[in-house]
Amino acid sequence: MVAQPVVQALPSPEVQRLNRALVSLAKAPRDRDTLIEAGQAALGVEDLEAAIGFFGRAAEVDPGHPGVAMGLGSVYLRAGRAGEALLQFDRALAGGADEWAVQTDRALTLDLVGEGGAAQTAYLRALQLDPANDEARRRLAVSYAIAGNSARFEETLRPLLDKRDMAAHRARAFGLAILGESDRATAIVEQVMPRDLATRLVPYLGYMPRLTKPQQAAAANLGIFPRAADIGRDDPRLARFAAEERADSRLAPAGPPLGARPAPAPTPAPKTTVYAEPLPASTIGSAPAQARVATVMPVAVSTAPASSAPAPSQPQLRVADAFADLGAPLPDARVSGDAVDLSRITVKREAPPPPVVAKPAEKPKPKEPPKPVHPSRVWVQVATGRKIDALAFDWKRIAKEGGKSLSALKPHTARWGQTNRLVVGPVASRDKAEALVRDLKKQGLDVFLWLSDEGEAVQPLK
Repeated sequence: MVAQPVVQALPSPEVQRLNRALVSLAKAPRDRDTLIEAGQAALGVEDLEAAIGFFGRAAEVDPGHPGVAMGLGSVYLRAGRAGEALLQFDRALAGGADEWAVQTDRALTLDLVGEGGAAQTAYLRALQLDPANDEARRRLAVSYAIAGNSARFEETLRPLLDKRDMAAHRARAFGLAILGESDRATAIVEQVMPRDLATRLVPYLGYMPRLTKPQQAAAANLGIFPRAADIGRDDPRLARFAAEERADSRLAPAGPPLGARPAPAPTPAPKTTVYAEPLPASTIGSAPAQARVATVMPVAVSTAPASSAPAPSQPQLRVADAFADLGAPLPDARVSGDAVDLSRITVKREAPPPPVVAKPAEKPKPKEPPKPVHPSRVWVQVATGRKIDALAFDWKRIAKEGGKSLSALKPHTARWGQTNRLVVGPVASRDKAEALVRDLKKQGLDVFLWLSDEGEAVQPLK
């Protein structure tokens, strides 16, 4: 019997990159650049849960670093949480990130919150910085289609179609469907895509004109399609976010001041502690039970718009919790007694007075440090939002869905950058919190464990 050689396929370049990052992270678990690289590598294999864990740990080490904000923005964008992604991209730009690396994804977040005009301006800026940015060109064309500008849509895609860019054909099919030309869109799909893939994709094209503009942007660019019950209806929290963004943009001056000199390096933002977060669905711009359609040519298309595939579950590296050093003991207090000059005292000859000895003062007892007003505690985060009153509304729904698991816990809020966390607890231990997280996930809620810092204010939800 002749032995046959065993040939084992090498892992993909993305998996190899993640493996290298994990090896480096084991040697330097709190190195900022290593954590950012691990987050980017996790994004490369579409492990969003691990990616946000790595970027969160990097935020603990250096909360003001623009690479951390860019990483979190990329995770939120891929998860359909456009509002939070936009905040992170703006934070990255404010922190000094390279504009060419941010604008393409930032422009898409603007389309996803219904700000089409601002999105097109950002896409054009991305192309000005990098004329070879084909992804920005495809997304810009779709944005023009969403705005109803068929001429600019076709004009923008033409250079890519001329060089047989297959992704541009897909963008053209979605753009035509958005413009109401379903027959032409179907013909393109059936011509350029494999038959089985085209058969599954064609039904989605017919629904494109009925979607809202943010839903059209999500379907065409990210492959995220709304549930049947949500077709043509945006999340009200997304509408509130877009309104707030418009109000903020009217108040902010645009462009550099006249005669301005290069600005000094920005001051790092206040520390924001972020833990490995499995992306809660009850957030601005979230897509809680959405089906995904193909975003690139080879990707298969789901035929069940009413459900979403669970996020991949892969082991992720945990960085050990850091504990504060114990304070140094109080120094000894040495107090001398009052000196007495015996030469100044008149004494009788027959009986000299006894010497006066000063008693040493007692050492003061070390005072116990005051207990912090807000000690570090374990919580379970269930949502985020910019408005407290909106979180109160969300809590009613979450408490109903959580049932008995949440009945004994009280809702609280904590600031998180420009938004707020909605958490329940405090929970007695990390083990109990993890058990609660597992139980709530079985009930369809996107939750995760969160440990508040000592002194971090966590207030009851009113």
